[in-house]
Amino acid sequence: MPSRIDATQLISHLRNEGWSGFARRGSRRLFQALGERLSWAEFDFPLRQEDIADSGNLGLPAPRQILKEQLHIGWVCTPPAAGSGGHTTLFRMVQGLEERGHRCTLFLYDRYADDVARHEEVVRRNWPGMRAEVRSATQGMADVDAVVASSWATAHVVASRVTSPAHRFYFIQDYEPFFYPRGTFYALAEDTYRFGFKNIALGNMIAGVMENEVGTPPDAIVPFGCDNDIYRVLPERPVSRRGVVFYAKKSVDRRGYLLAKLALERFHQTHPEQEIHVYGDNVSGWSIPVMNHGNLTPTQLNELYNRTIAGLAISFTNISLVPEELMSAGNIPVLNESAYSRAVLSTDDAVWGRPTPWGMADALSTAVEAADVEGRAARVATRERQDWEETKKQVASIIETACAEVLTGDRAS
Repeated sequence: MPSRIDATQLISHLRNEGWSGFARRGSRRLFQALGERLSWAEFDFPLRQEDIADSGNLGLPAPRQILKEQLHIGWVCTPPAAGSGGHTTLFRMVQGLEERGHRCTLFLYDRYADDVARHEEVVRRNWPGMRAEVRSATQGMADVDAVVASSWATAHVVASRVTSPAHRFYFIQDYEPFFYPRGTFYALAEDTYRFGFKNIALGNMIAGVMENEVGTPPDAIVPFGCDNDIYRVLPERPVSRRGVVFYAKKSVDRRGYLLAKLALERFHQTHPEQEIHVYGDNVSGWSIPVMNHGNLTPTQLNELYNRTIAGLAISFTNISLVPEELMSAGNIPVLNESAYSRAVLSTDDAVWGRPTPWGMADALSTAVEAADVEGRAARVATRERQDWEETKKQVASIIETACAEVLTGDRAS
């Protein structure tokens, strides 16, 4: 039986939090205790233990010079989910090499399984333009001329499992140590930049951070692009724009889900006439009305961008693809002030806000209160912006040139 003090505390918690809040508190403690007993934290670890590499003890064989027209290039990535922006960008690079006549193989790394058949179905359904064979990274990659890692975990896989004299590349879309607090994951992600691969950075942000944090700049920097064929102003769109849109990614804190939720709730207080559209994850428990759209195809997303005035695009690491896609559709991106985003997006068309609920709500208000919403949308959409063709061309050229060169000195050791 609980003591009088325990009962008093219980009554106090119930008065302050209500039954639902009290239940959440108890559930959280229960799951924390259960997680500690079952070592749930280890389930989040993206590597098998034998695949953890160490930059100080690699001993990788030197790549050989390859003088042939058709290279066999392996691309190592985690199994993709529909709508994954990082996989979409990577697969554009794969298609770029395929368009130049090279043979490409997608090596999927699943920590828990060697059979990737169910993942191949997702690839074929969502990226039908890519012809690459799909295989498991755990079943051998010895027959490739070159291999490209696409994340910190897959960089460890390449370092551990590719023992042939293949050329090793790392296509870096973000500074991934920043995904974690200082600790194990951070250290293992940071070490990948010391593996000696040819590092290809997407955008200037990564280059600057790598030099500051690791002391080594990437070997090459390639530009961001935008899918201008999909994201554009539609001639049949509604006469007037209305509302704002937000891409919700609840499990990825660097995309600022909770900050966006708080900001949009405050924005609604001053602009209740503006609809709030959410796509990506379905959301619930908000104190304001929102329209959940779930996962949308690029075409559906462009239609939504054409209907709305502004889009909330928060990122605390490298900038996402969303701001450029919004602008191509005449929509105004509202971003959090960040040196990392400013290093990539240099335009007066975006609205920047302090990364607080009040700062982002004010920035959204600035975007929707513009005097000439339609005229501004037209001006923003007609700005020239680079597509992905130049990025694909540069990545392909980097791989082809590196494979053909005769390595000497440190690069050959």
